[in-house]
Amino acid sequence: MSYFIDVIIPIPISNLFTYSITEAEATFLIPGVRVSVPFGKSKIYTGIVYKIHEQAPLVYEAKPIEQILDESPIVTSRQMRLWHWIADYYMCTVGEVMRASLPNAFILESETVILKSQDVEISDADLEDDEFMLWEALHHQSSLKIQDVMGILDKKNVLPVIKGLLEKQAISVQEEVFEKYTPKLVRYVKLGDEYTSEVGLHGLLEELSRARKQRDVVMTLFSLSAKTKKPIKVSALTEESGASSAIVKALIDKGVLTEYYFQTDRIQFEGEVSSETKLLSEDQNQAYQEIKKTFEEKDIVLFHGVTSSGKTEIYVKLIQEVLDLGKQVLYLLPEIALTTQLVNRLQTYFGEKVAVFHSKYSSNERVEVWNQILENSPKAQIVLGARSAVLLPFKNLGLVIVDEEHEQSFKQFDPAPRYHGRDTAVILAHMFQAKTLLGSATPSLETFYNAKQGKYGLVSLFTRFNDVLMPDIELVDIKEKHRKKRMTGHFSDRLIEEMRETLAEGYQIILFQNRRGYSPIIECQTCGHSPQCPNCDVSLTYHQYRDQLRCHYCGYHTVMVKTCEACGSVELDTKGFGTQQVEQEANVLFPDAKIARMDLDTTKGKYGYEKIINAFEQQEIDILVGTQMLTKGLDFRNIKLVGIMNADNMLNFPDFRAHERSFQLMVQVSGRAGRTKERGKVLIQTYNPYHAILQQVSTNSYLEMFKEQMDERHNYKYPPIYRLIKISLKHKDYNKVNLGAEWYAKSLRMVFKSGVLGPEYPPVARIRNQYIKHILVKIPPKQSLSKTKEAIIKINNSFLSVKDFRSVRVILNVDNY
Repeated sequence: MSYFIDVIIPIPISNLFTYSITEAEATFLIPGVRVSVPFGKSKIYTGIVYKIHEQAPLVYEAKPIEQILDESPIVTSRQMRLWHWIADYYMCTVGEVMRASLPNAFILESETVILKSQDVEISDADLEDDEFMLWEALHHQSSLKIQDVMGILDKKNVLPVIKGLLEKQAISVQEEVFEKYTPKLVRYVKLGDEYTSEVGLHGLLEELSRARKQRDVVMTLFSLSAKTKKPIKVSALTEESGASSAIVKALIDKGVLTEYYFQTDRIQFEGEVSSETKLLSEDQNQAYQEIKKTFEEKDIVLFHGVTSSGKTEIYVKLIQEVLDLGKQVLYLLPEIALTTQLVNRLQTYFGEKVAVFHSKYSSNERVEVWNQILENSPKAQIVLGARSAVLLPFKNLGLVIVDEEHEQSFKQFDPAPRYHGRDTAVILAHMFQAKTLLGSATPSLETFYNAKQGKYGLVSLFTRFNDVLMPDIELVDIKEKHRKKRMTGHFSDRLIEEMRETLAEGYQIILFQNRRGYSPIIECQTCGHSPQCPNCDVSLTYHQYRDQLRCHYCGYHTVMVKTCEACGSVELDTKGFGTQQVEQEANVLFPDAKIARMDLDTTKGKYGYEKIINAFEQQEIDILVGTQMLTKGLDFRNIKLVGIMNADNMLNFPDFRAHERSFQLMVQVSGRAGRTKERGKVLIQTYNPYHAILQQVSTNSYLEMFKEQMDERHNYKYPPIYRLIKISLKHKDYNKVNLGAEWYAKSLRMVFKSGVLGPEYPPVARIRNQYIKHILVKIPPKQSLSKTKEAIIKINNSFLSVKDFRSVRVILNVDNY
């Protein structure tokens, strides 16, 4: 009897691969276990066992597997079902979903190891300089990895050198698989066995009477173990006794102390848990009861609550109920910036039951969270994370909360799988028969449309907590202010006046400008030339604090030019403005205020967000300038004024969702103002105060915006009425992209007739030296989505089988908004 397994391998090929196994392996293996398998000529991959069966593959001979890596599955059967759903719906491969789901440390890669040949005599004269250096290094070390060779030769491309030595038979190479996860071990000490008796101890203290420091260490060890009754860490012992680690080592070498290790988690909760939960207000309680009632009929409920209405407190009550049933909760957030504030709030209620998972965690930290969820450990009953947390191995999910569900950052854009965190969470909850709660002050049109259609339940909460008033929103016409010369830099006289008052009263201010850097365009006043990025079709942004020009698409940077590159004139002027310029102007206007900036440049490190948010919470900062990071559900108690520096650049963006997005962004940023007794104030600077969206923001009328935008979506056939699939073609050759896109669009038009838009160049038509063209397929409500995708995949396969188009990269993006 022959046995085989189908394996998912983390590569973008849609088939599963079949390998042969022995009978003993067949009885041991379970779907969800990792195995390392040979692939191609020399590669070794980590795969996940999908199925065990007895059918040999028809076209190729199944290779045997290399080794089994786990004793029990690290991926659950539900997870694999979700992977297949993502691959089908978002038109990618299960391998790509696997790579996105598993922490990096789980995906073992093979690494090439270089060994010296034993019985070959080689004279130094036969070798080139680089080959000689490598050959010398192998005399001192038995084997080297590619990374080591790069370090020794100090160059990136070392393959020609290795190839040269291989031809001379001086070295041999082999593939080695290595495990990337290392558990964190903590070192503990205890007294050696022979000294635990009274006599032994007496003798020891006599013996150490001259070695005063060593004697101190032993005495400290006693007092610590008497105090805590717990094992003693080496770090605690050295700290308490003031001795160096060398003294402790000397005692270990003598056998006076014995060292031992415990495995521990890298992330631990060390705060206090407060048992009292806040009492809900009357309105909150009504909303909470409504949600529970709606959950009896509907699995998905949209909770539409204005900013600062206390949605989190209601979530806490719902979470508590699910935990009492012994089930897990998934709490999704759009931004890492938010997790820091929320983790603290949830941990005060639930202590160490809260696990956090997001991209700023190291690979090892992610493995630990993964294992805790897989074991359904008490440490991971509530999982808080950004969109990738949807892919974790839940065992017993009872509730999914998607906070700020309208956020664009729930959608993954690159690399595949290009999934949407919110939609995937809905499917995940459905697999567990769990409930889903979508919360937002400005729901996305799709979600609100689903609620209006009766597909989702809808619960609204329109009063702020403690009956605080909604902020007073004022539109400032800067066209008029410029005419009357009442602008100082980018600040209108109204804004400056309000800021002075706010600071005098001891409150804080947020200034919002959705652009980082100092100024997006540098222009020569003589000839009009502006410096462009060599790799992308965009002008370079000036960053003042480093005095350099940067491209925000590919990261290219160069020193700020002092004269025009085209005509040599020194009259260079900046056009437009970013957060750095706002920060600088605010510093000039308010020299006594403490001003900080929060954008991608200032939040690079793992704790970048936390430092700024904590400083702002503790009122060490008076004015915070920032991009849209500031808009998401952060809760600051002392803000009275929010200034939106320029509302127009969001409204005039070439995207069918620009108006909806602008409304959401402005309402969200306004919601940061006046969250306690004092009523907040919001000033929106604009050249067009009569714009419908700005009027709707100033009266906070979501329903009006919804009605108006839905009319437009009906007329122009956009979501949520029609579905969209965007097809992007990329190549460094301009003509190839053009030809390919024409061919592709023509084939699509034969099937979908007028439902195909394009091919068109996007506003930025070249990024990283790749030209881009987009084709949009619109799918009417009655048309089958799965049949449409089948047709597109057929066309895609025939496109890639044309020899000339094989090098063109095609990206399929379902629901690309």
